[in-house]
Amino acid sequence: MPQLNLAEAKARFSELVQKAMLGEEVIVAKENKPVVKIVPIKPVKRKPGTGKGIWMSPDFDEPLDEFFRA
Repeated sequence: MPQLNLAEAKARFSELVQKAMLGEEVIVAKENKPVVKIVPIKPVKRKPGTGKGIWMSPDFDEPLDEFFRA
């Protein structure tokens, strides 16, 4: 897990993103103190049918009364 200073990370940002996409963690430091970890984001897998039980009121798209008050 490499640690780079902020200026070096800025100059090599694309390379660091590629490393993160390959699973490597990269630490960015400011004044020799670690402040940021660049890691890959795992995609969220959605399951069909997980919205069961969610409902909308039949009048949900009707204008609200308070918008008509002057």
